[in-house]
Amino acid sequence: MPILEPDTEQSMDVILVGSSELSAPASPAPCRGLLAHEIRVNQRDIEDVCICCGSFQVHTQHPLFEGGMCAPCKDKFLDCLFLYDDDGYQSYCSICCAGETLLICENPDCTRCYCFECVDTLVGPGTSGRAQAMSNWVCFLCLPFPRSGLLQRRQKWRGGLKAFCDRESNSLETYKTVPVWKREPVRVLSLFGDIRRELMSLGFLESGSAPGGLKHLDDVTDVVRKDVEAWGPFDLVYGATPPVGQACDHPPVWYLFQFHRVLQYARPSPGSRQPFFWMFVDSLVLSQDDRRVATRFLEADPVTIQDVCGQAVQDAVHVWSNIPAVRSRHSALAPHDELSLLAPDRQRTKPPGQGPAKLVKNCFLPLREYFKYFQQNSLPLYK
Repeated sequence: MPILEPDTEQSMDVILVGSSELSAPASPAPCRGLLAHEIRVNQRDIEDVCICCGSFQVHTQHPLFEGGMCAPCKDKFLDCLFLYDDDGYQSYCSICCAGETLLICENPDCTRCYCFECVDTLVGPGTSGRAQAMSNWVCFLCLPFPRSGLLQRRQKWRGGLKAFCDRESNSLETYKTVPVWKREPVRVLSLFGDIRRELMSLGFLESGSAPGGLKHLDDVTDVVRKDVEAWGPFDLVYGATPPVGQACDHPPVWYLFQFHRVLQYARPSPGSRQPFFWMFVDSLVLSQDDRRVATRFLEADPVTIQDVCGQAVQDAVHVWSNIPAVRSRHSALAPHDELSLLAPDRQRTKPPGQGPAKLVKNCFLPLREYFKYFQQNSLPLYK
């Protein structure tokens, strides 16, 4: 395959076919079956039709492909675009963010999926079956040519996706995704908890990589700005309170204040376009007042990540982060679950569960859109 110029918005990722075991509920389809007829026969502008469901009630334009998007599909897109399954592939179709059977990517440089319904509706009937029979299928964002049937990739779609998320979402600013050929290894500062094993298992750190790939500190009392600047720059800053029951020399809120202080030292200079991510994890040891302080200092609302066995919540953490889609997958604990997990007697007698890093491991998967990963640590290729 030809080598593309670095300033293009294309890549040459190779894609195989598979199917997703998990799927979102089907999008409403008021006139999805008539979409091609409306555009080809009735000469309706595709920007006036929601290419996700066929609705004519267009709210905005699709950020990746030419076409409109209605308000319900826009909300679903924002919630689901950066969600990944445990196998490392995006959970839903890159067009409609739904879909039951998905065409998925073999090359770990491309993790996007496309549902059969979108492919057959927008490219042509039977296209999904022909793609399924192919050994090497290149996705619509990776092809050297921009159009396949009615599906046409937008120019500079990476910048368009960032603008779309910033405009339509009320969450933290989204960074522009990075083309494969520009991705560099992630540089991590890990405070009060070592996440090397988790990042290596996801392919973000290479075995035997240079020590600068991850800097781990358990005590930052004497750390000053000059130290962090000398160790950095960093792309990801992670911090966590100690797990319940673990002896520590500081009150829980100390970890929050120290994380916030060091985070300020690690942030890129104002105006920098460098993708920069952070995450602070509370192992349910902060008081309610402390959590309010964390929300104010970190300027983000927390979400709850749960370890559920059967119908019972076995373990949980509160997470503040700007990593895309952390807020989408998780929500608050039910009040009775929260009280049960926070009960002093339970905390004293509770057997050791998963550590905070293990509970939040899959939250790092969206970083695959921004940083290099190493194939020897890559995730399984099939769902």
